[in-house]
Formats: sequence, C-alpha cells, structure tokens
Amino acid sequence: MKFPNHVIHRRHRGSRTFMDGAAAITAIKFVRDRGLDHAVEREKNLRPLLNVKNLIKSEPSKSLPISIIAQNKDSLKIPSRPIEFVRKYPSVFHEFLPGGIGIHPHIKLTQEVLDIDADEHLVYESDSYRQLLADRLLKLLMISRMNKIPINVLDKLKWDLGLPQNYLKTLVPDFPDCFRVVGSNDSGQLELVCWSDELAVSILEKKAMEGGSGYSKGMPLAFPVKFSKGFEMDKKVKKWWDDWQKLPYVSPYENALHLSPKTDESDKWATAVLHEILNLSVARKAEKDDVLCIGEYLGIRSRFKRVLLHHPHIFYLSSKIGTYTVVLKEAYKRGLLIENNPLMNIRNRYLHLMHTVREHGKDISMSSGTNQEKKAASNASKKEAGDDDSEEENNGVSVTFSGSETENGDSDEEEDRFKGGRGSSREAVAVSRRRTTTTRSKRKNGDLKTHWGDGEGERAMGRRHGRTKPKVPQPLNASTNVHRRSQQRSSS
Repeated sequence: MKFPNHVIHRRHRGSRTFMDGAAAITAIKFVRDRGLDHAVEREKNLRPLLNVKNLIKSEPSKSLPISIIAQNKDSLKIPSRPIEFVRKYPSVFHEFLPGGIGIHPHIKLTQEVLDIDADEHLVYESDSYRQLLADRLLKLLMISRMNKIPINVLDKLKWDLGLPQNYLKTLVPDFPDCFRVVGSNDSGQLELVCWSDELAVSILEKKAMEGGSGYSKGMPLAFPVKFSKGFEMDKKVKKWWDDWQKLPYVSPYENALHLSPKTDESDKWATAVLHEILNLSVARKAEKDDVLCIGEYLGIRSRFKRVLLHHPHIFYLSSKIGTYTVVLKEAYKRGLLIENNPLMNIRNRYLHLMHTVREHGKDISMSSGTNQEKKAASNASKKEAGDDDSEEENNGVSVTFSGSETENGDSDEEEDRFKGGRGSSREAVAVSRRRTTTTRSKRKNGDLKTHWGDGEGERAMGRRHGRTKPKVPQPLNASTNVHRRSQQRSSS
C-alpha cells in the first residue's frame, strides 16, 4: 500500500514554545457558556433511551420484562433506577402486565417512537448517508497512524460518528475498496485499503480553497474562534495567540509526530487533528474520555490535553451531564447546531417526543429551561401535528428546544428586556417609580417610629400628610361615674 509523499515527515525550522505549567493555567481563564451547556444537557438521557429502545426492538415479542432491563443497566448506561427511567418517558415506553397477572411489568414501545425508528432506519439505508459514513471512516483511518483503528476504539466513537449498531456487517462489506476488517472479533481492526487524495483535505483547508484566497499546503491558516462573554486574555497571551495563528498549518492527514511535543508547531498540528475529528462527528461534540481514547491510540493523548487547556475559544469543555464533553464552538450558535444533517434531525425528533406527555388525548410538550423555552413549548402544544412536523423539517429541531440560550451565555429574557418597545419601557419606568416612592415612604415612616415615641411619631406623621389624629373617647372608671351622679343630684 503506497501513500503520497506529503504524508512523510516534514521538518520545520525553528520552534516556538508556549508558557507551560501554572503560568498557562493562570493566563487562560475558562468562562462558562450557557448556550453550549444547554446543547449538551438537553441530550443527557437520549443515548440510554435509544439503547433501551434498540434492546426492546431486538426482541421477537417487541417487549421486555423490566427485570431484564435492570440486569443490563450498566451496558445500557441508564443513569437511574430502570423502572424510574422508563416511567419518566411515557410517550416512549408503555408499561403493561402480560395476561393481566401480577408479575414483573413488561415494557414495550409506543407507536410514536416506532414511527421515528422507522424513519431512522430509512436514513441508515439511504445511499447518500451510507456514502457519508464511508467517507467519515475513510478520513479517520487516514488520520490514524499505520492507517488502522481497533474495533473497540471505533465502538466508543460509534455514537458520535453516527454509525448504525451493526455497521461491521451492514456498512463495511459494501465498501471493499475503502477499508476492511482484519483480525478476530476481539482484537480486530479496521484497515485502510486505498488512500484518497480527494478526501485527505481538512475542513479548514477546504473552506480556504473555496474562499478563493489562493491557499496551498504549508501556508498559514487561522482557526475560527468564538469568545464567550466574560472571556479575558492578557497582553502576553494575546500576542502569543496572534503569532500562533500565523504559524504554517500542518494538515491532520500529515504525520507530524517528529515535532517536539511542547512546541507551538506541534500544538497547532494537534489542534488541527482534534478539530478535524470533531468535524467528523454528527453533533460536532464528543465525550472527553472518548476523545482522549482516540488520542491515546494516535499517540497524542497528552497533546490533546494541552490543546483543551490552551484553546478554550476553539473547544469548549462542558461538565453538565456528569462527565466532560468537548464541543466545537464554531459549530454552534445560540446553543443550536448550525449545520443540518439527517441523523440529527431524527435525534431531535426523539428529544421532542421524550418531553411530550398526553393529557386528555392531546400531546403537551413538557419543557425545562428558560421562560422562552416554556413559551415556545406552550405555543407548540396549541398547534396541530402537521404544523409541528413542518417546523421540524424546516429547522431540524423541535419547538421545545429552539433558541433557548444565547451564544455568549445571555438568556433571551435579557435580550427582550433591551430590545423591548417604547411602551414596555415606559411601563417599566412607571413601575420602578412607584416602587421607589413606596420604598421611600416606608423608610421615612420607619424612621419616625424609631426616633420618636408612639404618640409623637404618629402625630408627626399625621401632620406630614396633612391629617390630624382623630380623638378616641377614653374609658370611664368607677370614680368618675360616682362624681357625675353626685353632681346630677345636687343640681336636681
């Protein structure tokens, strides 16, 4: 198997070294991005839900006792008690007692989730998507050293690459000119058969060539970045970053392991490799452990760690679902994936169904998050099913999750506060003035009561508001009554 010359090691003259150790950690501060956190959190239970769905679907009876699901809890990655997890999504799972007898409850799938599953099956069988998967596997093999990847490593990336469950039987044999499986099932590997110069072009190189900038291999190429709100960079790091962007771009399809691990040239190449791998994923994100797993096989695990440390404006690290998730920042806007793809459309339909319950024969979307999300879900519940389907086809995402967070962490409520019309501004000012007047009045009244006695304070308060305190008749005692009776007798 012969590979092109540009894959051979290239020597770069000179090297630049970034601040390492505590200086790097202190200089670069991480800022939370609420939009990207939401993009990760909203898919929290999607993967275990689909695992349970696939397990139930594989049974001939299309149902399973809850005890079997409980036995496979770890492999299914169910985060809570299986019975609680199943009952949390009544629009997906239907619980029943077979034969009406009091034994362990059984679980089957609802018709709604079966309809989405049928559409998902059509996506996996379409020629265009199968070719897309083959290209992803081929590009990943060309990135890897020795142009091989163990099957167990591919299985960890199966969800992120959008591969079907049985891809080794249904996908790999149909592309014998691209790759093949070698070895046994336990220690098997997927091996590259033929190098493709057409596909050995990174996403950054492709965009630069399409932009008409006259780019050619080896020229400087800057990474697109997105700074979250509140991110600060001191002058020293800013100068290093500007110079780093001007370094020659080494393609991830070139072997650059000869570069010293602590040089900026090596750092930029490792960044290019991680950037390309995330672009091969369906959702442009992956769990950190899976990223480091492929990095370990490539021999650059420690370099991946430094990339995540040095470049939070390119890769965002979210900890929202109990584990760390690496997100490619440029691929998202306001918490939503920018690029549309058929499999993510299917997954978004699953997400919409997960947050839907039935009340009085009507589907009601149960949303969580910002007020705007809840308003969107409320409006969506008033529409007919046809309207919901058309909106999913147009936007690729359900109404429940659209426009939930801003790109730099501001909520939509804050944007509405600044973008509101004049009428809403005047009402807000009037309410603010009334609250201020009431507060001042309470403070003054409290001061009067504090500094004066009860009687003097009340009289002073009455004079201040132009009122006098009404006289209250004093109760008569026994001596007063005797005195009045004696006066009446003497006068008579």
